[in-house]
Parts: sequence; structure tokens; C-alpha cells
Amino acid sequence: MARGWYWSMARALTGKATGGTWPYWKVVRPDYAGSGKTEDSGKPLLIRELAAQVVAAARDANATPFDLVGFSLGASLAADIAAEYPEDVRAVVLLAGFISSAGARIQLEFGMWRDVIRTDRRAMARLVLLTGFSPDFLASLSPQQIAENIEGIIPGNQWEGMGRQVALNLTLDVSEQVKRVAKPARVIGCTHDPRVPPAHARTLASMISGACYAELDSGHLAPLECPDAFIQRVTDFLRTAKR
Repeated sequence: MARGWYWSMARALTGKATGGTWPYWKVVRPDYAGSGKTEDSGKPLLIRELAAQVVAAARDANATPFDLVGFSLGASLAADIAAEYPEDVRAVVLLAGFISSAGARIQLEFGMWRDVIRTDRRAMARLVLLTGFSPDFLASLSPQQIAENIEGIIPGNQWEGMGRQVALNLTLDVSEQVKRVAKPARVIGCTHDPRVPPAHARTLASMISGACYAELDSGHLAPLECPDAFIQRVTDFLRTAKR
């Protein structure tokens, strides 16, 4: 499972790595550079180096070949891995991913994130909630719950790593790799996602031969907002995918 700084934030919000359970599979969740407690040189991140880290972790866990689930930046990373390491990958599920950061909107968004991470982490914690969850989900939270979540994110998030991964988002382009993905693929968009609108996921699905597309009725942080529905979409696909 490829996911970045989000998992540090998820731990801050929930006190655990993810919601729900994963039947039938041995799950490997590597904290690639910029995530969790992983220590590295601190240099700018590159997709090819993150891909090598994820594959090395899976091989070290004796978990190859593997079904690969990627979320947000991790979805772009998972597409790269499927293209560059086809012998290690059986099938892929890509949640809320994007191919390129070339568009004006995504540049504005992640450029703002970069700046706010540097200058006002409390405001960034609020922005994570505002752009991460659907309006209905946020409306279901009390002011106290929202305040507690903000206070959990500030000390619990991996801020330096988040900043480095946001910098990678700003230069991301895996369009050539996506065209070479030749594994069974399910691409999932999030209907109420202002952070990575589902049009990005639909474009991603259209560029992978034979990929099937689905949407979750959630904001960007679907694994937190609707963990059971997310896991069901993943497991239903992986159990029936022709490899």
C-alpha cells in the first residue's frame, strides 16, 4: 500500500494507521521518504526513488508479487511502480490520483500548501480538514470534534516530510509511465474531492488499457471518511481481477 504523509496525519486523527480491516491479504505499508519516522538525506524527492523504496520494502517482507493500492501521491507512485516493476505487481488500485501537476489549479493548490506549511501549521491543519472531507461529513462533526482533530494534527503530522512531498506534487508527471501500465487496474475517484477533483481520476483511468473506474461518495480522505466502502471497492476488485 503506497501512501505518503497522509498516514502520519491519519494516525494523528484516529490514533491508528488506517480504518477497517483487510481480509485475505498480508498488508505491507512502507513509510517511504517524507512519511512516518523514515529518516533519509532530506534531499528533494523523486518518484523513481520512492518507487524503489516501496518495492524494496515489499521484497524485504517476502510479499512479491503484490497487489498494489496507492492513494493521492501514492496513486501516482503506484502507477509508476506498475510500469517500471511489472514482475513485482499483480494488480493496482489507484485512489484519488493524478497524472501531472501541470494544470493551473493544482499548481495554485499545492503552491499554497507549500507556503502555509512553512508559515502557519495550525492554518494548514484546518485546510487539511476543509479540503479533505466532504461537506456532509464535516457537517456531522461537532465544533469540539473539529477542534480536537486540529489539535491532533499539529503535533502528530510529519510536517517536514509533508512539505517535501508537496514539493514533489508540484513537479509530478507520470503520464509516460501510466501509458505503460499493463496490469489489471481499478481507478477510484472521490465525488466530493476539491483537493484532487475526480476528473483527474477519470483521466488516469482513460490512459490505462482495460482499467475500470468507480467513485466513492466522499471527500479526498476516503480511507478515513468511508473506510468500509473503500476497502470493499478494493477487495471486490482484487478478488476478481484476472492476472
